[in-house]
Amino acid sequence: MGTATVHADETSPPRIPDTIQQRIAACTACHGVHGEGTPESGFFPRLAGKPAGYLARQLKDFQDGLRKYGPMEYTVRQLSPEYMQEIAEYFSAQEVPYTRSPMPRLSAEALARGEQLVTHGDPSRQIPPCAACHGSQLTGVKPDIPGLVGLPYDYISSQLGSWRTKTRSTVAPDCMSEIANRLSASDISAVSAWLAGRELPADMHAQPAGSVMPPLHCGVLGDKGDGA
Repeated sequence: MGTATVHADETSPPRIPDTIQQRIAACTACHGVHGEGTPESGFFPRLAGKPAGYLARQLKDFQDGLRKYGPMEYTVRQLSPEYMQEIAEYFSAQEVPYTRSPMPRLSAEALARGEQLVTHGDPSRQIPPCAACHGSQLTGVKPDIPGLVGLPYDYISSQLGSWRTKTRSTVAPDCMSEIANRLSASDISAVSAWLAGRELPADMHAQPAGSVMPPLHCGVLGDKGDGA
């Protein structure tokens, strides 16, 4: 009888600690220990410091199939809203240094076009400037709008492409899908390169809630934005 008891104890599953570090292990495997991202790869974005509302929304979008990426869809499939909010708040509170990522070589004309689109948009094609939603310093706006500076070129360009191919979307009206589909392929490359190469502002924190009035009505922002 004693031998059987020892055998049962030896084959019982190991006890998994109930800590936030354990609960985010699936996240940190790709996005870094503190959510700093993997700049060398260019495709796993930084989570640290992004607004919690934005991060929680992305987890929900993967769960609902609005964003398409198999590993993420699998990871969040069984998570409760409370669990996803806890993860979002944890990474939002992380403050770690930014690291530059590799960039392609673009002409001065292409970079000038990128700067024009980011800071002034293109009214002739109804493209608002990125800064109109993402903040004057492009560091995002609490609680729902992410920063764009400090992201890798490959990540920015791939996500704009994903909105065009409908492998990334969010609740309607999807203002980013509208904007991405007004951009040409060369515009996407120019915007991505200019953002990835921009000098980082001294304060990388997201702007306070209510500090911008988005020019388009966006479903993720509820009734914020004038819908112009």
